Amino acid sequence: MPTRPDPVLGRWVAVCCAALAAAACSEGAGGGGGRVEVVATTYPLQYVVERVGGEHVAVEGPVGTGGDGHRVELTPRRVGRLGEADLVVHVSGLQASTDAALEQHGSGHVVDAADVAGLAGAPGRPPGEEGSAALDPHFWLDPVRLAAVADQVADELTQVDPGHADDHAAASDALQADLGALDAAYREGLAGCRGRTLVTSHEAFGYLAERYGLVQVGIAGLDPAVEPSPARLRDVVEVVEGRNVRTVFFEVSTGPGLTRALADDLGLRTGVLDPVERVPASGGDYLSTMRANLRALQEGLDCVPAGG
Repeated sequence: MPTRPDPVLGRWVAVCCAALAAAACSEGAGGGGGRVEVVATTYPLQYVVERVGGEHVAVEGPVGTGGDGHRVELTPRRVGRLGEADLVVHVSGLQASTDAALEQHGSGHVVDAADVAGLAGAPGRPPGEEGSAALDPHFWLDPVRLAAVADQVADELTQVDPGHADDHAAASDALQADLGALDAAYREGLAGCRGRTLVTSHEAFGYLAERYGLVQVGIAGLDPAVEPSPARLRDVVEVVEGRNVRTVFFEVSTGPGLTRALADDLGLRTGVLDPVERVPASGGDYLSTMRANLRALQEGLDCVPAGG
């Protein structure tokens, strides 16, 4: 006579099967279909991870594509993602809420670009002029510094995902070549500029200026939300008049504002630069945006083409 199935045993088997199925679904690095799950807190870092990781990574980029990247407030879901990600790539000191979340919840693998890139307080300033005590986070405007971070990201991805180490190495080499070519283009393109003083709406371009022999003078400081004092404006006017500056640059994300007013008062031209803090609205990427910046600098600083 056949035995009747035990209902308790049946429920226990069902629970076990469900647990095994869930484990099978989450097996492997990350939960993004077997891909490594990465959180990158700024667009240039997202670009690096996507280039180096390729199809093997699922990247969650910055919070939104607009707003002020210096003043990000994390949602509970975003805080949870920082703790769950296989790899977090960030810039300590740029977003206080991200720093606090990482300190509280941690993550297995973290690349802090601030350490790798060697951030400084006031790169590219005129000699003798003191800068803010805060570290300038905009290292990615120097392709050489970004290349160092890309190398560290490749190493960390290889540790997280050793099965695709060869792919990560090849992709990293390709990115290093592109950044090297970008560096060479800047060196050549800015070598013959009549103007060497870079007057900007806020001090985001210090590393670029330092790398290529320019001097940055910011109308505002590192934080674009802080209005410049009357004394600072007088200092900028003295620099403009004393160094025969012909162009002042404002940022594509903030518009001309005070920069245009200053230019109109002093009879100067205006140029547009992109600090590459956010996903480019033009649909380009880091490389194309940096090339556009180079063209704007060459025009605004009256650069003579090589051999011209």
